[in-house]
Amino acid sequence: MDEQQRIMVEVAYALADEQLILSLNVERGTTVEQAIELSGILDQYTDIDLGKTNKVGIFGKLAKLDKELQEGDRVEIYRPLIADPKEVRRKRAAEGKVMTKGAAAKGGEDGKEPSA
Repeated sequence: MDEQQRIMVEVAYALADEQLILSLNVERGTTVEQAIELSGILDQYTDIDLGKTNKVGIFGKLAKLDKELQEGDRVEIYRPLIADPKEVRRKRAAEGKVMTKGAAAKGGEDGKEPSA
């Protein structure tokens, strides 16, 4: 096949304690889903579920599985959030807890120096 019909892309997946970035030389017109399948990452990490659990993106922007890749694109497979940030803030507000900037660094829960 003509080399001009091929492009270089990467497929990336990160866990809490490891990161994997695979470089691939694929045919022009390859989709996000095809690149992920070609990378073999689904065989290595069987917990990845492209249909339901894991979202995907290109350089930090969400992308659909059928998006065609361009030269140099990095496909990223995102892990699901453990906790919804909005729900955590709502719960904290309901409990009356307020986080102040630097509170832990200053020693007091309210951000003030402890009295002697």
